Amino acid sequence: MIRRAVQALAAAAFLLHAPLGAQQLSDQIVRLFTFGTCGDPLCLEGALGNHGGHFIPAQTAGTGRVISFIEGAVGQAVANIPISAASSGVTYRFEGGVPVKTSTSAGPIFAERAQTLGRGRFFLGVNVTGQHFERIRGVRLDNLTFNFGHADVTPGDSLGEPLFENDLIQVQVAMDLDLLVTTAFASWGIVDGVDIGVAVPLVHTSLNGSSAAQVIPFGGSTPHIFGTDVDGNPILNAVSSASGSATGIGDVAGRLKIGVMQSNTVGVALLAEARFPTGKEEDLLGSGALAARGLGIVSLRLGDFSPHANVGYVFRDDTLSTNGVLATLGFDQLLGSWATLAVDWISEWQVGDSKVAIPAPLVYQSPLHRTVQVTSIPDQKDDQMALSVGFKFGTGRGMTFITNALFPLRDAGVQPNAIWTGGLEYNF
Repeated sequence: MIRRAVQALAAAAFLLHAPLGAQQLSDQIVRLFTFGTCGDPLCLEGALGNHGGHFIPAQTAGTGRVISFIEGAVGQAVANIPISAASSGVTYRFEGGVPVKTSTSAGPIFAERAQTLGRGRFFLGVNVTGQHFERIRGVRLDNLTFNFGHADVTPGDSLGEPLFENDLIQVQVAMDLDLLVTTAFASWGIVDGVDIGVAVPLVHTSLNGSSAAQVIPFGGSTPHIFGTDVDGNPILNAVSSASGSATGIGDVAGRLKIGVMQSNTVGVALLAEARFPTGKEEDLLGSGALAARGLGIVSLRLGDFSPHANVGYVFRDDTLSTNGVLATLGFDQLLGSWATLAVDWISEWQVGDSKVAIPAPLVYQSPLHRTVQVTSIPDQKDDQMALSVGFKFGTGRGMTFITNALFPLRDAGVQPNAIWTGGLEYNF
């Protein structure tokens, strides 16, 4: 029975993951800001004279960071897919060579409890997690607005002189982004109170998008055009599209859990975890940088009710990502001999300012003073909160089936409306 269940879930994961599509999936985001055959974002190949490159982000202060922000936010969302708890199911310690239960419920799903597996015990599992991204900092991904300003062609004077520096390119972007992750994980109780584990994700990311650009002249005429029609009239509008997918190994995690103390009612433990940059960042399969987190864990056992708290810190060795303070509160409740309810409030609080900030508004001094917002995406900290609700269903033979839904509670980074997870675990 166990073998058939594992084979069935493995087959389902294989069918759900599409084959590798486009290479360099992150380049598809850049394509949404690239029009015509010029090859560079915001290049106007039909512009008069030497005006074609005046909006290219690399030559215009600040606007290039908008594209970098989107790429970084998507990459972090992929890299931060939650991993199942390091230990699950009934846990034990040995007293005089006799195994003694330290828990009766199947435990939390994404949070951690203090109990360890017990010497010589193993915990194996596989989860499938899916999400359709809906928002970036609260703004819908299918309704993003960007205003790209003109380069200051005469350094030292105010922006707006000459008059054509007041021209804008406004780009409306709609993105459809999906993520499917199948994670295989294992933990081993090497001695009482010490577990080591590993988690290996297989990630499938797909992106479809479209964009519409419009040159907004400040005066009656402009040298900034996408081209001309058959009658020689200037074309001020253009469209672009992007589509691609990628499949591959994500960021592999290694974990070490150490029990500090365990009584019949109270447990304290420490967890260290490192996520290695094994996923290809350019294909939106990983973060491209090492991330390490440390947690302090406290859990109680009050009959069938088991509350727990996790507090810790995550360090990211990345020039575009911030570190964070981690806090989780929740409980698991044994509903019967075969079912456990797991509920958690999960949060991460950003340390310091965002390393890829939204550019400041464009401020024009001539011929009149005005301010233009660069994007509809707000400039804010990406403090994250989510509610996780799930169930574990035991079979009586060490196999546990999992279903879970995670709901973001705060607008931060790139987010879905919900993250669903299904899987199975085997404890022996």
